[in-house]
Amino acid sequence: MCRLGLAAGVSVIWIIDTEQWPRAYLRAELIERGYDAVGYLTVDDAAGTIATRFPDAAVLELRGVSRREVELLFKAGVPVIGIVSHPPPEWLAEFPWAALLHRPLSIGEIVEKIAQIA
Repeated sequence: MCRLGLAAGVSVIWIIDTEQWPRAYLRAELIERGYDAVGYLTVDDAAGTIATRFPDAAVLELRGVSRREVELLFKAGVPVIGIVSHPPPEWLAEFPWAALLHRPLSIGEIVEKIAQIA
């Protein structure tokens, strides 16, 4: 994919989470490691930028996210790393996740998974 305005080889990672601090901490860690990390409050916010900023992967906090929102990311062809608490909704099994991580987990574990995928 062509990423406008970015140096060659820089992976774009979307972080979608309604909670500011978890999103900010993960974004800061990814930027520190050389990723172009962009935070969004909702899937709809992220999807609105897909034409100009297609991600190499998206990290999606699944707390409060609907099936429709997840479908939107998968229809766009975005590799999605989902973060879920127990018990996860049954409908999550319907989607081809790049990874599905279960809480509790550290930011380092999330970043390791991103490095494997992006």
